[in-house]
Amino acid sequence: MTLHLRFAAISDVGRIRKDNQDSGYAGPWLLAICDGVGGAARGDLASSTALGQIRNLDSPPSPDHTDEDLIALVAGSIHRAHDRISELIETDPALSSTSTTATVGLFDGEHLAIGHVGDSRAYLLRGTELSQLSHDHTFVQTLVDEGRITDDEARYHPNRNLILRAIDGQREAEPDLFVVPLQPGDRLMFCSDGVCGSLADPRIADILGTGTPDYAAVELVRASLDAGSSDNVTCVVADVTEEKPDDDIPQLVGAAAELRRRKIFKGHRNGDTGELEALAVIDGDDEIPPGARADDPIDPEAARYAPRPPRGNVWLRRILIVVLVVGLLWAAAGIALAWSQRQFFVGVQDGEVMIYRGLPTTIVGIDLAKPYESTGIEVDQLSDFDADAVADGVTQSSRADAEKYVNTLATRVQSDTDSTTGTS
Repeated sequence: MTLHLRFAAISDVGRIRKDNQDSGYAGPWLLAICDGVGGAARGDLASSTALGQIRNLDSPPSPDHTDEDLIALVAGSIHRAHDRISELIETDPALSSTSTTATVGLFDGEHLAIGHVGDSRAYLLRGTELSQLSHDHTFVQTLVDEGRITDDEARYHPNRNLILRAIDGQREAEPDLFVVPLQPGDRLMFCSDGVCGSLADPRIADILGTGTPDYAAVELVRASLDAGSSDNVTCVVADVTEEKPDDDIPQLVGAAAELRRRKIFKGHRNGDTGELEALAVIDGDDEIPPGARADDPIDPEAARYAPRPPRGNVWLRRILIVVLVVGLLWAAAGIALAWSQRQFFVGVQDGEVMIYRGLPTTIVGIDLAKPYESTGIEVDQLSDFDADAVADGVTQSSRADAEKYVNTLATRVQSDTDSTTGTS
């Protein structure tokens, strides 16, 4: 059975933020949310840059693909987002504090391959049952996982927004990767924490189960703002259907679409999506909006994403910090280099498929990969799909897995050759 997605995406800057640092995408084959991290360090640039790489996945998969192929494509897109942000940081070191979450869903007509980093979320509504597909990479979630606090306590924990993983261009993102089988009637929802941080699961399920994807997305954004969300709010909703939608034009929203509106939705489940005048924000002599305090010592976004300015003995502290950081980086570099040499991937060298030891990347000009084993397979012999995959580098967990993947490529090449020559 080949299924289809009927989708909608919407993003709103919210009631307090000056800029929208969320980016969202919905297309026939791809759903994605990126929530920029960094406040003044241009989280909007991080999310839009990452989504610019990820959205290239929105195309029909190869007819003979496997679930592993889907996962490899998702992982590769997140890795390319990491590399692109790394390039931006090299060009402008002021961006070194920026990063972004990413929740990516690649659809093949039956399954959804998900890659997830950070605290944006993916949900599945099947009938009346809501399931959270992704797992938050936050400090508070680790407390929940260890049984130290409950889910309800986590919603109000003072450090509930402190994330532990993100795409930052400096450390490998290590995304969660898995595949979810879908069926007709399923409804998917991807959102930034502006939604899931404001609405409890029963409320999300109630709203998500109503109307069209467009209606549900608008209502989720409106309800999040009414519930007091102080963050950007972005939501992508998609129905899994047996009928191909008449209109499946991809939708790009938020920072990636340069939507810097400072407005909110009004109305209550009546389909009214008219916009009010922008609410004031805390900025100089601007009026303070409801729910904000004039004596707040620091913007919550800054508290979440960046350290506070040092006080007293500034230069001494800076010197000590630099010495400590250099020492830690030196030790970490040694550990990382040793670890990298226990990794393997399949890539290309001089037009030939090659097994490499290391990682398909460079750090400060140092190549972390070196050829390990020649395969004898020419890239020209591969299908376009496989050629593109190995050109980007197909990461494997061990040498045995790399050799197994190469054997798979060789089998496909032989099959293509037999088909061309008419050999049975």
